[in-house]
Amino acid sequence: MISAVDDVDYYELLGVSRDASTAEIKSAYRALAKVLHPDAGGTSGTFRMLTTAYETLSRPDRRAAYDSATPDPAPVARGRRRMFRDEPAWVPPACRVAPSALPWWHLTKHQPRIGYVRTPGHAPAALALAAVCVLAVPPLVAPFPTFLVVVWLALAAAAAAAAVRLAREYAAAVRGHRAALAEFGERTVFGVADHEPAGERLTADLLRRYLAPLPGARVFHGLSRPGSVFADVEHAVLCGNRLVLIESKLWLPGHYEFDDDAAIWRNDHPFRGGETTLPATVEAFTDLLPGVEIRGALILYPNRRGPLTTDDTPALGVSPVDPDTFVHTFGAWLAGDCGHVDHHTLRALRARVVTTSDAA
Repeated sequence: MISAVDDVDYYELLGVSRDASTAEIKSAYRALAKVLHPDAGGTSGTFRMLTTAYETLSRPDRRAAYDSATPDPAPVARGRRRMFRDEPAWVPPACRVAPSALPWWHLTKHQPRIGYVRTPGHAPAALALAAVCVLAVPPLVAPFPTFLVVVWLALAAAAAAAAVRLAREYAAAVRGHRAALAEFGERTVFGVADHEPAGERLTADLLRRYLAPLPGARVFHGLSRPGSVFADVEHAVLCGNRLVLIESKLWLPGHYEFDDDAAIWRNDHPFRGGETTLPATVEAFTDLLPGVEIRGALILYPNRRGPLTTDDTPALGVSPVDPDTFVHTFGAWLAGDCGHVDHHTLRALRARVVTTSDAA
């Protein structure tokens, strides 16, 4: 949950008093959701914050923990709280990695023809056809015992069958590539990034600068989790059969890490200033896309002056990372399978883009 001191006050956000009933909280949430939903003109970041506030205050256990962490201020101190962070003019630093320093950056300099389907290529079929010729000729030009001729011709028949099968696979792959190319064209970005929250803007720029140039990379903004109609996933990048789902957070400076259950710790203490839904999201997309390697990246930016570091050891498939670490580790992981685009996965992800404008 988010601390009222360091971030937004959930009661203030919903417009209810601290002694409001669950029914009042639910009513306030429904009224605000109608106007803050992205389809109604709101931003995905604001709507996610509203939903988090409702999910926290509508559950007695979470509300009690939140109230204990954010006590009601004295009446004399009450007034309009500063929203979002203590330093409104503070701009978090962007990624500082020099692209040329990345060991995989050379891949962006050579843009090969990217296929939407892995093809077996001409070589296997050509070798099988050559085997047919080699195996079929000797029995015709030299006398051999009958049983050797039979064995030789059986091998030639097997080689011919392999050649036909490989030729058919290649033709099917070519047709699949052409169909996907007609459907997707050369498009590499799907959805519209929300640039209002600083973290999302910085991450969108990071993806554009570092990962989008990878051959075969496809970038998504605003994906809905299976079973949802909202933009639950801020950003995602697909390379071949590898997919990274990304959340961006502006949190206090300090050192962050996950425990084995993906609970967030800051400076060796449980962190009560925020939460992430990425572990559940990674699990949901793993069920949706069997055969695709999926990882989650929680990119953290400081919301005020001070160093922010992370231990990127993953928990439940998710790693907390600063921008520089994200570019190094996740960039290298995606670059390892950037030679093709799986059109089935691309189609499934495009269908989950809920941001408007170019979401088609």
